[in-house]
Amino acid sequence: MTGLVKLRLCIMMFLEFFIWGGWFVTMGSYLAANLHASGVQTGLAYSTQSWGAIVAPLIVGLVADRYFSAERLLGVIHIVGGVLLYVLSLRRDFQGFYPVLLAYMIVYMPSLALVNAIAFRQMRDPSRSFSSIRVWGTVGWIVAGLVISYLFAWDSPGAISRGFLANTFLMCSIASLVLGFYSFTLPRTPPLPKTAGAAVGFFGLDALRLLQQKNFVLFFVASILICIPLAFYYQNTNQFLTELQVANATGKQTIGQMSEVLFMLLIPIFLLRFGMKATLLLGMAAWACRYLLFAYGNAHALSFMLITGIALHGVCYDFFFVSGQIYTDSKAGERHKSAAQGMITLATYGVGMLIGFSVAGRIDDLYSAAGAHDWRSIWLYPAGFAAVVCVLFAATFRNEKLVYSRS
Repeated sequence: MTGLVKLRLCIMMFLEFFIWGGWFVTMGSYLAANLHASGVQTGLAYSTQSWGAIVAPLIVGLVADRYFSAERLLGVIHIVGGVLLYVLSLRRDFQGFYPVLLAYMIVYMPSLALVNAIAFRQMRDPSRSFSSIRVWGTVGWIVAGLVISYLFAWDSPGAISRGFLANTFLMCSIASLVLGFYSFTLPRTPPLPKTAGAAVGFFGLDALRLLQQKNFVLFFVASILICIPLAFYYQNTNQFLTELQVANATGKQTIGQMSEVLFMLLIPIFLLRFGMKATLLLGMAAWACRYLLFAYGNAHALSFMLITGIALHGVCYDFFFVSGQIYTDSKAGERHKSAAQGMITLATYGVGMLIGFSVAGRIDDLYSAAGAHDWRSIWLYPAGFAAVVCVLFAATFRNEKLVYSRS
């Protein structure tokens, strides 16, 4: 992989996650303040991500792996997505907002597997190379948050009350159109030669063969379960911070992505020295610690606990989810890498977070009164659940070295 190819992939990752981070972080605050959404409705809105992730393996496995070049499909996805984000910026009630958001996430979520597949196809050893490219996605998410908080101040109390957070959808619409047209210039990633086979292979379900391996099944199930507490973070954190009157809440949340940059670069070292199991376990344990810090911190004397909890995002996300993508790639054969990435997207952003957003919405409403929340009680639920998943995974998953199959 040449330096120019690496640069082009880094720009792709930057835009991919700038688009997502630019509206997803603040949507909970926007829905509550401007569309007067309940906790259940906010959970429904965030769960559109999960429905998109459930559809993603079919689109990526059937289309990208077998019929069309991944970079061209990525371009079409983001051009259509740019139009849908513009429409979202105009919606002023939940009933009109929700179906457009659902359509957008069904379009967007397959792109997460596509950018991974495009990047992986350019690498000889993704365990060493992928993190240095994927980190630019994190930088994109950071820049989006800083622009919202410090350049435009769309998340200030006055701006929120005047509906300025709707501008985040417009900003991301422009970025999506840029990535859509840029995608057609990316390194060509054509489908691999087709071989005759059964209907299972035709529909991209052949990646399910990975589930014949006991260790991968344990990882797959853990991916689903750990995403239940993850949903609480995405759905609640911005609203939690703004209710506590933390200034520049969206900008401060980018501390989590800044730590993600650091820990992304440490992944190869941890995988080499400690192995896949220890790396994944550290990521899961960090989720439990983070939620305990949120539960007992405050915006005054104990504000350092909130900042520490946010800063743990690098460990939480990178050591489980990014390492998990690398682990999945090492298990997939050459022909099924896109389908395998789509399948793990289904497990994490799909099934697990669909359950998580539903549970989080109900718990939010359970501990809500007069527009305020009992956040300590809310955060203790995901803290306890993450701790249980971590213990069970430690007791069952067998450590192993990464061996890349090229069959």
